Amino acid sequence: MGLDMRPMGRPKPGFEKRFAEIFDLLQNGVEPKLSFWDKLKGMKEKKKQIVEEALLKEWFEIQTASYETIQAPQVGKDKDADNWIIQQVKDSNGEQSDETILKEYDGFYVIALAKEMDGVPVYISAAQDENVFRGQFLKSCKTLIGKALVNEAWDSKLAPGALDYGQRLMHAADKVAETHNLQYLKTQREPPDVNEDAVEFKLHVVFSLAKWLIFYGKNGHGYEADS
Repeated sequence: MGLDMRPMGRPKPGFEKRFAEIFDLLQNGVEPKLSFWDKLKGMKEKKKQIVEEALLKEWFEIQTASYETIQAPQVGKDKDADNWIIQQVKDSNGEQSDETILKEYDGFYVIALAKEMDGVPVYISAAQDENVFRGQFLKSCKTLIGKALVNEAWDSKLAPGALDYGQRLMHAADKVAETHNLQYLKTQREPPDVNEDAVEFKLHVVFSLAKWLIFYGKNGHGYEADS
């Protein structure tokens, strides 16, 4: 499967502490309180699942989706999103009416039309949303920036950690770019037209991930490492 880095939601104002608490509980495992009879019945795993589901539900209720931060228009709310989804569906299946399409996709965020492109990577996974960074590309960059810095991508982080990690990646990429006279890659959005083993390609991956992390970290979002 490989690594995908999925941006988390941003805690709503006033819920920052609780958001972090739930994240920690879900990351490190929940130990539910069990009565004597529960222990006899072997209810630990079932109770644990119930508690985790409740925590996850609460966690999503106290956050703002990353789609809003990248200003992706939403079907049913924004006309450009409505027009886009109608065109996409009709290009593949022209039999549905506009009303049917809009009803089916109501609430869908159109990332392709997002205004904040630093939150929409060019290195994506075909199986994920378009604002999910395909972190597996970073695996080939160990010789460029070091094993420890690369391996850190496999650890989910809240916003402060994501921002710090992005800044350290950017610092490492800047040093490599200066050494190889490749500073132009820092502002180039599309991947360079070179082999994936080339320094230019690997450096562009690092720059792209650094900008993605800094964008989300500065805007209050962490990321989930899905591998």
